[in-house]
Amino acid sequence: MTLKRLPTRLTAAGALALACAATVLTGTGHADAPHTLTGSVANPATARGSVVSATQVADLSARDVAALLQQAGIEPYAGQVRHGVRAHRIVYRTVDPQGRPTTASALVAVPENSARTLRAVSWLHGTEVFRGEVASVNDASADRATALLFASSGFAVSAPDYLGLGTGPGLHPYGDPGATVTASVDALRATRAFVRGEGRALRPDVAVAGFSQGGPATMLVGRALQEGADPFFRPAALTTVAGPFHLSAFEAAAAADRLDRSPLYLAYFTTAWNRLYGLYDSPEQAFRAPYADRIETLFDGNHTGAQIAEALPATSKELFTEEFLRSVRHPTGELRRRLRALDTACDWRPDVPVHLFHATGDRDVPVAHSAYCGSRLAAAGATYRLTDVGKDADHSTTVLRALPDVVREFHALG
Repeated sequence: MTLKRLPTRLTAAGALALACAATVLTGTGHADAPHTLTGSVANPATARGSVVSATQVADLSARDVAALLQQAGIEPYAGQVRHGVRAHRIVYRTVDPQGRPTTASALVAVPENSARTLRAVSWLHGTEVFRGEVASVNDASADRATALLFASSGFAVSAPDYLGLGTGPGLHPYGDPGATVTASVDALRATRAFVRGEGRALRPDVAVAGFSQGGPATMLVGRALQEGADPFFRPAALTTVAGPFHLSAFEAAAAADRLDRSPLYLAYFTTAWNRLYGLYDSPEQAFRAPYADRIETLFDGNHTGAQIAEALPATSKELFTEEFLRSVRHPTGELRRRLRALDTACDWRPDVPVHLFHATGDRDVPVAHSAYCGSRLAAAGATYRLTDVGKDADHSTTVLRALPDVVREFHALG
């Protein structure tokens, strides 16, 4: 999970701020230019994964992409930035956690090359509290930069915003495993429909990768695809970066103030899971005064991480009641059952390569989480690789260092 943005800043002449408010990407096209889908689509207009609308948000040359990545602190290997990229925000049909029809948004980025058939990369982002921070709507998003790298390298990228973020209605069901899978798989379907409308096709074998919150999401989506959640797509490789795979341990550590930004992480989790599962009858049962009166408004999707952090105390023990903190440190009943669904994201045997990246310097999500995932995979009879990117790498730096290797390995799949 992460609430940090990439630390560098680009200007109109040289780049965009990847750590703050959005501006318009420079390039050969016009951001937010309307785009009309042409040709047939894979699904009927009302089916899950059908495209409701598509809006162009970037049209960049390979040189533009290279400049953006350099300023962002991503250093691709030679030859990885090969093509110009066109990117669109698509709105597609999916379902909410109760299975009711809804819509969500995603970024779809494709290389400007002659290939008619492309392998898809499903990029699953980390924790975002603000709906305007995600890749499809924020030109300065770190995940937008990541999608540009994959696409310039020759992949078609499906980067879902998840439910309730981007232009999707409602609130984000943070940490709900079912909603994570349905939004991501339906985004792949929508990506396939979109590229088909442009006279191109996707291969069925999709590479799935994710950072932070997107780490367990990668394992959940990979398992769903391997088990036949979609009749067309299947996983080709699974790669995670700094994922919190042992969620009960993560939240217990946040309750004990052992993580950077513990109160913010735990408050986001608590308010979201209360809406989903009912953790308390009134905010006063979980939160101390004066925070109980405003906590749920802060996490309405319309406040930035900086705004929320400024409104919260420095520690979880100042924010939460001691009784509630004890219930998080030692979960029982329904809370324990719900946490188990995410504690077991790695409890299966993938039949594709699995590579876990982490950093011993990560103070948001300790490297023990990837070690935990690896141990669960091994217990299920799976093989995997675990790469430590360094003691000097913090949470956000981990993904900057890992991405070029991820691109290289996805190309090596053939």
